[in-house]
Amino acid sequence: MRRLRNVKIVATLGPASETYETIRALHEAGADVFRLNMSHGSHEEIQVKHEIIRKVEDDLGSPIAILADLQGPKLRVGVFANDEGEDLVEGEKFRLDLDEALGDIKRVNLPHPEIFAALKPGAHLLVNDGKIRLRVEDCGKDFADCIVVTGGRISNRKGVNVPDVVLPLAALSPKDKKDLEFVAELGVDWIALSFVQRPADVLEAREMIRGRASVLSKIEKPTAVENFDEILDVSDGIMVARGDLGVELPVQNVPPIQKRLVRRCRRAAKPVIVATQMLESMIESPMPTRAEVSDVATAIYEGADAIMLSAESAAGSYPIEAVTTMDNVAQEVESDGTYREIIEASRSSKGETVSDAIVAAAREIAETTEISAICCFSQSGTTALKVARERPRVPIIAMTSRLGTARRLALTWGTTCVTTGEITRFKMAVLASVGAAKRLEMATEKDQVVVTAGLPFNVPGTTNIVRVAPCDERLISATEPE
Repeated sequence: MRRLRNVKIVATLGPASETYETIRALHEAGADVFRLNMSHGSHEEIQVKHEIIRKVEDDLGSPIAILADLQGPKLRVGVFANDEGEDLVEGEKFRLDLDEALGDIKRVNLPHPEIFAALKPGAHLLVNDGKIRLRVEDCGKDFADCIVVTGGRISNRKGVNVPDVVLPLAALSPKDKKDLEFVAELGVDWIALSFVQRPADVLEAREMIRGRASVLSKIEKPTAVENFDEILDVSDGIMVARGDLGVELPVQNVPPIQKRLVRRCRRAAKPVIVATQMLESMIESPMPTRAEVSDVATAIYEGADAIMLSAESAAGSYPIEAVTTMDNVAQEVESDGTYREIIEASRSSKGETVSDAIVAAAREIAETTEISAICCFSQSGTTALKVARERPRVPIIAMTSRLGTARRLALTWGTTCVTTGEITRFKMAVLASVGAAKRLEMATEKDQVVVTAGLPFNVPGTTNIVRVAPCDERLISATEPE
């Protein structure tokens, strides 16, 4: 399915979007990737959604990526004697401890000894999405005596964030490990890791996944920002998860961090999703706010590969309208001359391999001559990712004989993914390319396309040829070598 934009749209599925009709309508409206949130729903419910997505994919003949988002460790306070909780007052003392007794105005259970092991005086604890801020005055292996810096209502099982320290917690909880194995066997294309703090967290997940899916690291903690380059090196993609990031860091820090991370991902030719609260008001309203539209536009101007809907499509009243809004904003932004100026000004010219030089040449040829599309043959997807890094002005057609590769590339900027039969000769590659370009209405018989491929065929990492080919197949038969 051809899109009239380059940025991809990720839609989260949930109670508002779990039927075949709705999921198909979401894909037709513009959703390229469907996110399964492992924090909600049983394995049986997740499997049903997976089957519906694959049915939509088969019915429409359009590769769709499925992203399973693991929950990650959840840090929460215990339960209060008063079911309504307590009001903490600024300047008062409050204790967190391992005592399982019901909480009161003076203390509450925090059933996470690993937090106490890492705390130091002066560290901050954020409760209920940062609405309550506590500063540690004294602490030990089973308690933390705090001063209330910002007061508010604290109640049963509210979440706790610890922004100032690296917690000795694995990114994969026991639940995550079970979920990971389930979705990897199910056949999802991407697995998103929550609570990533260090490269070792990603490597642990990769070992468990064993190549069955690509790994996407969620950047939602200050320590992940500090270790970003090392985390990026061992990840296949990145999600800038601005929710927890905005809780654990001053909110004014998030926009420049978002911009830096998007550019680093592009330089590394790895897809990056910008997520959280993009069209939040559309959970209840058929129209977004102007500020939300500007937020979506900013991520597109920055060159993000994908923008994501969470509750808007999972539990909102207007899931299809939310996807349509994103699609409309993307088309408008990408038709703006300023967008192209920004994208080209931020292009990294650094290349270290033959394939880097080939894709850079393909983009140069496409932009300086009358070329309708760049068709790249890619078994692993790496060549298509490198072409996308160039952010060419013409469409990218990613050609592959592997359906799994086509699905994973559905997350990548500008790629229209086409599955082919096995290609063994270069003339076959050229014919398949022009056929796809014409079928997708990206070219006519009078046009030309650029074809990139590797010889010998079907060997990953061998991109070593670039060719300008006419779309008139009679000319190909007469002039193209076997």
